[in-house]
Amino acid sequence: MSETIPEAARQLLRERFGLEDFRPGQGEVIAALLGGRSALAVFPTGGGKSLCYQLPALLLDGVTLVVSPLIALMKDQVDGLQRLGVAAERLDSTMGPEQQGEVLESVRAGRVKLLYVAPERLANQRLVAALGEVELAMMAIDEAHCISEWGHNFRPDYLRLERLAKSLGTGRVLALTATATPEVAAEIRLAFDIAEADHVQTGFKRDNLDFRITPCDPGARRDLLAQRLLEVEGAAIVYVTQQVTAEAIAGYLKRRGIEAKAYHAGLRDDYRAEVQESFMSGQVPVVVATIAFGMGIDKADIRAVFHYNLPKSLENYVQETGRAGRDGRPARCEMLACADDLTVLENFIYGDTPSPQALRHLVDHLLRQGDEFDVSHWHLSGVNDIRSAVVETVLAYLELEGIVEPQGSYFGALRFYFVRSREAALSGYDAGRRAFLVRLFDLGREWRGTLTVDTEAVADELGVSRGAVVDALMELRAAGDIHLRPYGVRQRFRLGGERAAIGEVVARMQALFQDREFRDIERLASVVELAEEEGCIVRRLLEYFGEVLEADCGNCSRCRGEQVGSGPLPRSAPVEIGGEDVELVHQVAGENHAALRTPRQLARFLCGISSPAASRAGLGKHDAFACLEQVAFQDVLALAESLNRG
Repeated sequence: MSETIPEAARQLLRERFGLEDFRPGQGEVIAALLGGRSALAVFPTGGGKSLCYQLPALLLDGVTLVVSPLIALMKDQVDGLQRLGVAAERLDSTMGPEQQGEVLESVRAGRVKLLYVAPERLANQRLVAALGEVELAMMAIDEAHCISEWGHNFRPDYLRLERLAKSLGTGRVLALTATATPEVAAEIRLAFDIAEADHVQTGFKRDNLDFRITPCDPGARRDLLAQRLLEVEGAAIVYVTQQVTAEAIAGYLKRRGIEAKAYHAGLRDDYRAEVQESFMSGQVPVVVATIAFGMGIDKADIRAVFHYNLPKSLENYVQETGRAGRDGRPARCEMLACADDLTVLENFIYGDTPSPQALRHLVDHLLRQGDEFDVSHWHLSGVNDIRSAVVETVLAYLELEGIVEPQGSYFGALRFYFVRSREAALSGYDAGRRAFLVRLFDLGREWRGTLTVDTEAVADELGVSRGAVVDALMELRAAGDIHLRPYGVRQRFRLGGERAAIGEVVARMQALFQDREFRDIERLASVVELAEEEGCIVRRLLEYFGEVLEADCGNCSRCRGEQVGSGPLPRSAPVEIGGEDVELVHQVAGENHAALRTPRQLARFLCGISSPAASRAGLGKHDAFACLEQVAFQDVLALAESLNRG
């Protein structure tokens, strides 16, 4: 279809983007968009998805809205486009209210061609209203598989996008993803009215990637990993399942003389940024990471990706291995496969499913708030001991069913520190204003040199409006006396016209989460099948994503005859619950922790699965945390339930 691309697009490709020709698939996608049609682009990591909307955005009238969950990637792309002279802006949580207001004003004034936003920002009524005032040429949705209930990385914020695209009259939608099974792709096409002919999939096969699956005994993996890394000339990523494993393996590799650092969500933000920058610059050649690392990493010369632990799905595996060899040079992708990993991976899946009691408590709490109410995801997560993502999913489905209607959001708290001294900030005010500010400061919660002000609670204490508290702090900020950041988002809702019995709503939600649990277990089983079966690794991966490879790749470890599939993966003897374990569980239960009051909460704790309530109670540092992580979750749950009956 490359002949249907207008010459203006080719000229723009050369003159603005400095490229001589389109990559595979880009031309077909751009032709569809410029022809007024929506499209789905399924390209591998590094396949050039961003150009598919950046280039047509400059040729179309109006604003192109780019929805992306990756703040770092948004910032990099906006900075890069601005260097090319493209009018691009972003809206994300790292920006203050004044910055966001300036961006919205530029959008309304027609000074912006591409606007990048995170999906959760589209729950903000002010932003949606501003978008309704301008002509939207296109909506580009990155990581589009997140809209799919069938997909591996469902995100509730993506549920709103289908309805939003229609309500705003968006002319075209471009859905982009690196991982979509045929089932997921069909759901994306249906949501955004994309014709099957405009589904462009370039294929996951990359001839420069050397896929290997090596069955490993658990005791041999560390040594084998170190041996493999010593063979790699250049950067490498080692993926593990748990944070503690990342720390342990990074430490072991250092002792073997390999410069490596751990990266996971439990580290401080500034330290994670330092690790990432060291890896990007080449100072640190090896990062041992959980899946928290890699999204938005634009490093072309990664020479190897190792999976020390089994990936949780083939979608994750393809996405993670896709970060290797993006410069086109040879790169190794090796899975050190051991069935011992299955217990922890399955436990996380089972432990993530909320109980009917917790769901009922959450839904009951939401629907008995009154006709209008506001909530904090963080607070609801802690009170109900349900992950924030589950809370968001429940609210999103209540919204889609018309049971609640979103009314926007606001920051429930403001966090600040003094640029000058506190006394210097207070100087220059009359006695009455000074006394007001002193009381305001005293009512803030102090932590590590910052003050956090709950705007509504403080307003009640001071006998003023919430706006008066906000205005006072904004005045200090404008004077340069404090550095101010919004904190603690609260969502406003009102009850909609559709009413349903709480029991019916809970039953539907429970069925949804149980179905997701079943599908996640199926995805994990697909990883095991790939590791245990015979035949070409690449061919099997392509089949999973709906592609047909006429002949074996000839380049993977099985095609080379190094490993042809040897039946069940190596596995240690099953861990049985012993008498000492039972005694320890009785001891923990006897401590009467509020965060461990139900059998499911206790089982998650014993299996090393953090929960909001347990985390906030500091129980992750308890000696018994994760003491049964190698035991099947269902067995641990049965033990916890037996305590209630005993």
